[in-house]
Amino acid sequence: MRAATYDAYASDNSRLTVGDVPDPKVGPGQVLIEVRAAAVNPVDWKIMAGGLDGMMDAVFPVIPGWDVAGVVRGRGPDTPEFAEGDEVMAYARKDVVHAGTFAAYVAVNASAVARKPDVYGWHEAAGLPLAGLTAQRALDRLDVGAGDTVLIHAASGGVGDLAVQIALARGARVIGTASERNHAHLESRGAEPVTYGDGLADRVRTLAPDGVTAVADFAGDQLDTTLAVLTDNGRHASVADPTAEQHGGHWIWVRPDGRALSDLADLADEGTLKVDIAGVHSLTEVGTAFDESRTSHARGKLIIEP
Repeated sequence: MRAATYDAYASDNSRLTVGDVPDPKVGPGQVLIEVRAAAVNPVDWKIMAGGLDGMMDAVFPVIPGWDVAGVVRGRGPDTPEFAEGDEVMAYARKDVVHAGTFAAYVAVNASAVARKPDVYGWHEAAGLPLAGLTAQRALDRLDVGAGDTVLIHAASGGVGDLAVQIALARGARVIGTASERNHAHLESRGAEPVTYGDGLADRVRTLAPDGVTAVADFAGDQLDTTLAVLTDNGRHASVADPTAEQHGGHWIWVRPDGRALSDLADLADEGTLKVDIAGVHSLTEVGTAFDESRTSHARGKLIIEP
């Protein structure tokens, strides 16, 4: 099959190539997915640069990509959850960095797979799993619900935008940090925008004089502001700052979870969870997509179509 691969760690795109690789083997409890779309996440190029080498082994050549939407074309032994022809999506992270989703096919544990929302096209379905599950896990750890006032750092980013929508669906009031050019977008989602940067805590306190009950940090380097605006019993979590745990918070690392992804699919079909698309690229343009992900502040997901 055709796939994008790299054969060594690199901080740029110099090791990326496109070519033929062996078709994936499909083990017990797995499904073979014909990839219709895969999404780029910052973790993809950070892994290529060796950023997770202390945590996860890599087997080269590596096919990058952890997000996928496509059609089930095969099943391993004892996999009754899905049938050939099912339209599905998955956060396809595995224990070893090797066989990712920027390819014609990928084998994924059935426990990580969910049906594709009926209202989504392939691009939107591919853009939901990693970002949506990250947002959902953070809000779950914070026990966000009706009556909460939630501050979301990087609220117009890929994860933050979904967190805004999920928190609002749970009945929370949402304040979101973003650049001024993204304020109108946050308002259209139903959030109250504030500009990030110096003086952020004061601006949040203007909107919420008694403080916020929860903070979800999807930006990093926000701990001082987070602690300054929390109520006495407030909760906080970060995907980017492990030191949050030293200050009573949570460090979030999302897990593949088909059941949780199914819950997000239900929200999507209810019309309360939208995924914006920033651009679509072919396998030969993975490097271009990585460059856009590294440098662009454009809102929405970057998609690979193999």
